[in-house]
Amino acid sequence: MSYLEYTVKTTPSGWRKVFYINWPLVILLSAVACVGFLMLYSVAGGRLDTWAEPQMKRFALGLSAMFVVAMVPIWLWRNLSVLAYLGSLGLLVAVELFGTIGMGAQRWIDVGFMRLQPSELMKIALVMVLAAYYDWLPLKKTSRPLWVLLPIILILAPTGLTLIQPDLGTALLLMIGGGLIMFLAGVHWAYFAVVIAAGVGTIYTVFESRGTDWQLLKDYQFKRIDTFLDPSTDPLGAGYHITQAKIAMGSGGWTGRGFMQGTQSRLNFLPEKHTDFIFNTLAEEFGFVGGMSLLTLYVLILLFCIFAALRNRDRFSSLLTLGIGLTFFLYFAVNMSMVMGLAPVVGVPLPMVSYGGSAMLVLMIAFGLVQSACVHRPR
Repeated sequence: MSYLEYTVKTTPSGWRKVFYINWPLVILLSAVACVGFLMLYSVAGGRLDTWAEPQMKRFALGLSAMFVVAMVPIWLWRNLSVLAYLGSLGLLVAVELFGTIGMGAQRWIDVGFMRLQPSELMKIALVMVLAAYYDWLPLKKTSRPLWVLLPIILILAPTGLTLIQPDLGTALLLMIGGGLIMFLAGVHWAYFAVVIAAGVGTIYTVFESRGTDWQLLKDYQFKRIDTFLDPSTDPLGAGYHITQAKIAMGSGGWTGRGFMQGTQSRLNFLPEKHTDFIFNTLAEEFGFVGGMSLLTLYVLILLFCIFAALRNRDRFSSLLTLGIGLTFFLYFAVNMSMVMGLAPVVGVPLPMVSYGGSAMLVLMIAFGLVQSACVHRPR
């Protein structure tokens, strides 16, 4: 069913929409955010104003944005998807022209009250435009080469702009997330086999370029790969992050050292303790039980998106909901994998827990779209 086939009279309207918001999802998101507040309070040594309080304000802003987005009909968001994509792409170009530099990368635009990271906006805008594209495209044309080319261009354009910032982690998330939506839309598996083969060839080429005039990655990115393969080669240098992260996780045991008792974070052995490596602080203070509890909350949110997508009655809402769920999954799966030494460190934050404004706000707007699909589902 296309969004054009909606019978508007069968969807909720006015103030009655509030009753159709999925409140269990709101509770789950709030629970994950509260975990983040506690950990930010802990790593700041018992201070609210350092990281926890600003994060609370961002969550309150994000929650308000989610409710506003949820009240807007889903078919209106579909019509705005191309505009959202082009706007995000324009912001990525603007980053290259006059973006703010921090931690060796040019990824942000200063908007006064916060530093906006346009690549975070693109994660959702890309999901929206691909869902709208496959809602518009007849199913029989989904796997025809001409109609496969356009979504590939839509994915590669922001991926390339993000890669030159440089932000390898976000670029990979954009490419993988876009590819998964194409797969869910029904694109033939043979295309993905070609992409996987090309990926293997690209990895080989990247390693071959090392030390040459046409080197494809920065030196520090190669260093991260070396460290991932063997952290013990440089435990006080490039391997310091992952070595300390593993010590923090291991010292937590089953139930942890206790709230605000984590020595690795309190004594500053653990780097980036309030952003990328905040899961290690949680594992040190609350142990295996604490880590699994957070993982359970994440899985419940993911399952909600899957079940909501199955209940939606139009292609756009289903693909949008699944795409946002998969983007959320990639966030926490990549972050947890890298802080446990199962994947290279690529600078992906732990969703709703790591300190950061752009990621928090964008995720809440994304879940607002999921809520909009639920609220405006024909009944």
